[in-house]
Amino acid sequence: MSFHEVRLPARLAFGSTGGVERRTEVVTLGSGFERRSTPWAQGRRRYLIGANLRSLDDMAALTAFFEARCGRLYGFRFRDFVDCKSCAPATTPGSLDQTLGAGDGMRTGFQLVKRYGAGADALERPISKPLSGTVRVAVQAVELASGQFTVDATTGRVTLATAPGVGATVTAGFEFDTPVRFDADRIEVTLESFEAGRMAAVPLIEVRV
Repeated sequence: MSFHEVRLPARLAFGSTGGVERRTEVVTLGSGFERRSTPWAQGRRRYLIGANLRSLDDMAALTAFFEARCGRLYGFRFRDFVDCKSCAPATTPGSLDQTLGAGDGMRTGFQLVKRYGAGADALERPISKPLSGTVRVAVQAVELASGQFTVDATTGRVTLATAPGVGATVTAGFEFDTPVRFDADRIEVTLESFEAGRMAAVPLIEVRV
């Protein structure tokens, strides 16, 4: 996977639009009933950025970022301000936010995940791009010190210094980025005055990493 571990500057994303999409295949039977299925285990995020930029300096910065990624070639980190924490956007992540799994006395590695919904219908999304320094981990509701675990910020893999006991619940809280790429190989800018312009919306799409 061609991916650059760099985040799009937040000021270039202000005014962005987007969200999650699903792919659902619906077959209507002769009786009027439907059969619905999906080939996607996870949703995919799409965004439009740049349409609210007016400063030529900001447009130049986005163009430079686009060029450094070679258009659609390289992925990068994007801060989705609606969905960027293990908790609600306005609150601070805590070590009990998300359940990562249960110990078996030998396992030390756990993948960061975020659950959407509750109970048996909840969807579990792997989180691969956590923000360094924001991850908090607990075992059986007791928060671990920073030296008792490590986090791979490029994969979202948490490694505990000591394997949790059998059945011990491992939880975590964190902030994270969404891995995306540009979904176009072209940027368009219109000069409207000496120091201001208008940029056509630039599409981004989530990538699997």
